[in-house]
Amino acid sequence: MPPPRTRGTALRHRLAELRGPDVPAKALDARALAALAANPGCARRAILDGAGVNKAALASALGSPSAFGQSQFALTRGNAFEARVKADGGAELLRLVHEKLDRTAEPPAEARVPDLSATGPEGRTARTALELREAAAHPGAWTLLDHPMLALDVAGSPAFLEPDAVVVHPDGSWTVVEIKSFPLLDGSADPAKVGAAARQAAVYVLALEELAARLDPSPRVRHRILLVCPRDFSNLPAASAVDIRKQRAVTARQLTRLARIEDIAETLPEGTCFSPELPSDELTAAVESVPATYAPECLSACELAFHCRGRSREAGAVTSLGRPVRAELGGLTTVEDVLAASRGEAGDPGDPAVAALRRAAALRAEALEAACR
Repeated sequence: MPPPRTRGTALRHRLAELRGPDVPAKALDARALAALAANPGCARRAILDGAGVNKAALASALGSPSAFGQSQFALTRGNAFEARVKADGGAELLRLVHEKLDRTAEPPAEARVPDLSATGPEGRTARTALELREAAAHPGAWTLLDHPMLALDVAGSPAFLEPDAVVVHPDGSWTVVEIKSFPLLDGSADPAKVGAAARQAAVYVLALEELAARLDPSPRVRHRILLVCPRDFSNLPAASAVDIRKQRAVTARQLTRLARIEDIAETLPEGTCFSPELPSDELTAAVESVPATYAPECLSACELAFHCRGRSREAGAVTSLGRPVRAELGGLTTVEDVLAASRGEAGDPGDPAVAALRRAAALRAEALEAACR
């Protein structure tokens, strides 16, 4: 008689059913987690990411292909730049860490660069944890972990994360290093790109904090990360220390608010599947069975954004106009409701949002009347 299925095994089986037969899971990465944490109310993204569904393939099958992602040229250029930064045992990278984050320490004349190769993400995670423990147990030297593997519990499921590098300082503290291909021009970079890098690094910091909490004594995980980019338009590295305390706090709060994936899975009808191989009408019905929380910010973070935007516009949802607009409109959830309230056809006159809309409509009418004179 087979042993009873545990809750964790049952969840993994259910998520495999949602992906489709023999479809490998697409692993969550820090970029996806940062986007997921930015929109924790979206049950659709939570279940698709939790089940490891390839959202790019899903979007194409739904007829709304995504342009989300980096070009091959950008990937090649980024890999070449990263290789240059880490050349010679990471000498230049460690010099930048010392210069920007830890000038009181001894300069990194040499550093330990352990081999982190192992079988599978679980094996690499265990190897990374072992090397971090080893470095913490022998302070006084610099250690560079090149592409370590970290694990972070997300809504009851583990996500395996791979930062560009983690540096262990002589005092035993840990620093996350992010290497990006966008330039630092005169010492500054595009704020939107820096913000995205900071949110991504915040996910790595949270994973390191989980690991550090299991050690005694617990090493300090620094909340200033090192962002390394090309200087101006050259291929020479420049660096900036970025304080990610705000991003870390926001990401931690949003991840704890995520509905547990198993709770969402339990609400889905038996037989629900998100395989791109399904007929279009069946696949659309499966996707629409999970509520989405669309906002314009999704266009830069989610492969299904074009599909969800189309549905949001068809429903006349005010969320398609942006979260700030949605927040200002209170209980008015559709564009039709907003227009009716502004014309005085619906809505409570005592509602501040309704009163503001009617005042705005009156001012607009006065302006148009004056322009026609």
